[in-house]
Amino acid sequence: MVKAGANRDLVAVQGLKKYFETKKGIFSRRVRWIRAVDGVDFHIQRGEVFGLVGESGCGKTTVGKLILGLIRPTAGKIYFDGRDLAKMSDEELRRLRRRMGVVYQHPQSSLNPRMTVSEIVGRPLEIHGIAKGEEKEKIVLDVLKEVGLGPEHLERFPHEFSGGQQQRIAIARVLVLKPDFVVLDEPTSALDVSVQAHILNLLSDLREKFSFTYLLISHDLNVVEHMSDRIAVMYVGKIVEIAPQSELRDNPLHPYTQSLLAAVPVPDPKYKPKGIVLRGEIPSVIDPPPGCRFHPRCPYAKPVCREREPEFSEVEDGHYVACHLVRA
Repeated sequence: MVKAGANRDLVAVQGLKKYFETKKGIFSRRVRWIRAVDGVDFHIQRGEVFGLVGESGCGKTTVGKLILGLIRPTAGKIYFDGRDLAKMSDEELRRLRRRMGVVYQHPQSSLNPRMTVSEIVGRPLEIHGIAKGEEKEKIVLDVLKEVGLGPEHLERFPHEFSGGQQQRIAIARVLVLKPDFVVLDEPTSALDVSVQAHILNLLSDLREKFSFTYLLISHDLNVVEHMSDRIAVMYVGKIVEIAPQSELRDNPLHPYTQSLLAAVPVPDPKYKPKGIVLRGEIPSVIDPPPGCRFHPRCPYAKPVCREREPEFSEVEDGHYVACHLVRA
């Protein structure tokens, strides 16, 4: 289990699980379970950017939704500012969400096409009863300026903006409530490469100015490394490694983490990737392999890896890994 930081933690997750029910066919009576998140432990300190990286379908977005209270966990604990989310009523969760925000992957899908920018950004203020009328308009305008937009954009609709501008509007909608905690779910993956850096720099500036705490979810290790203080690596519903950003880059211990780092492109034609190259397919989250879930693709796998699930343990100060090949 990952050691929590007591009063420094804004979010703490213990033994978190989320299973979704499914059936093999339309007429089948046999129920099977999608183990989207299958026993996850981590904590996020106040003011920290905590990166969560892994391949598509590994359960990253589900973790974000669980923390936000958008879906209920199958098992485990989620603490936000010391309060257990599982014990809260729907009304208590609704009030708590004022302190939370989320920026989604596709801004064009998260913005109402029939609402103007003024209405989109001002809507949270109305929902939570914070401001109306001229006061609301002033807050909206101030927030738009923070994300690089101006009064000339207020009465325009989302389709009139580029992808990068749409994401700025989505960020402004979160910023208007000045939340403590923001989930960034692949915030730049749908944008052009030339725009990604601008959005990441904007998010970094806003974090410094408003003391936000971020959970950054991405499949792009470059993005996570650029933004994060600590990084967790997720594979098929499990976290296999957690470490400070520099420690994970310089001393990756889990073979899966090593493979992710080896796959990061380097703009040098003479560069030869170091580490292992993954082969085979990602196991199914419906029927994951026994033992270590990475063993079918791991070139270092031993018999114990196929038989027993590795314990998630601290091998160095703040560096956790779940691997039979690594010893504390």
